[in-house]
Amino acid sequence: MNYETLRDGVDSVLADARACGVGFVLAVATTLPGYRSMRERIGERRDVAFSCGVHPLNLDGGYDYEALRSLAAQPGVVALGETGLDYYYQQDNIALQQDSFRQHIRIGRALGKPVIVHTRDARDDTLAILREEGAEACGGVLHCFTEDRATAAALLDLGFYISFSGIVTFRTADALREVARYVPLDRLLVETDSPYLAPVPHRGKENQPAYVRDVAEYLAVLKGVEPRQLAAQTSANFSRLFGVTLPEAD
Repeated sequence: MNYETLRDGVDSVLADARACGVGFVLAVATTLPGYRSMRERIGERRDVAFSCGVHPLNLDGGYDYEALRSLAAQPGVVALGETGLDYYYQQDNIALQQDSFRQHIRIGRALGKPVIVHTRDARDDTLAILREEGAEACGGVLHCFTEDRATAAALLDLGFYISFSGIVTFRTADALREVARYVPLDRLLVETDSPYLAPVPHRGKENQPAYVRDVAEYLAVLKGVEPRQLAAQTSANFSRLFGVTLPEAD
């Protein structure tokens, strides 16, 4: 809800989500100014929680770690992130990416809040830093998962959750679907990664929270369970990881 047209219609975005059975939204920050503007735009709502963090592609020479800690400690913030490593798009600041990632984990541990992790072409360093920083103490999720089964297993060993986006519905995502079948239901999350990666049958459209239902229904078929069961389990997983009480489903 901090990008393009979505940011101009918070009420309508949330109403569309509710109409599709999505009763709670996590608004994820990728910069500190973006976090501040997102909170101002969305306001305080019982069906929205926030994360606070700086994406590895938004470091721009660095930022104030104390400001991150202060903002992340605010009420309504349930996670640190989006953080992590991205060597696919940017390799000229790897040391800065790694330091930022470590700082997010340390703040998450200090505040007792999980981390939302992004990784691309950096799986070995991502796993190494999670282990070195004791990330199992705060927990977290590898969001928009596109890695292999071995990476999933390593994350599960750390107590992390694994979240699948609309990518799992794409025609070319056979390998990812195999990983989705492998991840146990009690460690599975679903997401949109809005405004990107709209799932089938919405490819080419701006993604939005309502479309998480399509991802969930697709995963239910992959896992061989009823959509209602998968929805209940992923909701329970979300509540447990982020420490939030979800509204009763309609």
